[in-house]
Amino acid sequence: RADRAASTSTVTGSSLAKRDEIGDILLFGGVAKRRMSPVSLNVVAGALFDAQGRVLIAQRPPGKALAGRWEFPGGKLDDGEDAFAGLARELREELGVAVAAAEPLIRYSHPYPDRVVWLDMWVVTEWSGVPHGLDGQALKWVQLDALPGEDILEADQPIIAALLTSQSSRRC
Repeated sequence: RADRAASTSTVTGSSLAKRDEIGDILLFGGVAKRRMSPVSLNVVAGALFDAQGRVLIAQRPPGKALAGRWEFPGGKLDDGEDAFAGLARELREELGVAVAAAEPLIRYSHPYPDRVVWLDMWVVTEWSGVPHGLDGQALKWVQLDALPGEDILEADQPIIAALLTSQSSRRC
């Protein structure tokens, strides 16, 4: 790898910083330090609607990062797991519901300081069971047009826009 990497150098004060073409090795004063690439995490979430057209959101429980904030139910995909299979597993484990059918809505990345989350959002079109917060989280049914007023995680904000756009296109 060293023989194929182009290098750039920058002089800063008395130290010399050198970075290879790929950007993951830094030399400061002759000491090599590997820059860690952010961890990439694949997450799947689902929008479940009730008979009144409200969507279900879940509150992050105490002890978790961003506790008290609201999000769409779901979770991490297992290595090699298909997104739909992961969605069905996560909603079964988190809410106790069985997902029979769902349609992809949006996939995007959201950066955090220590990781990049790839969020794959689905609209669950057919499901059975009564949702319960099996992880101790509070649940709430919310009208779509009221979602912007909820304390939804920043990472889930694109979902709100996609759901509102999807709802307005269904009405046309």
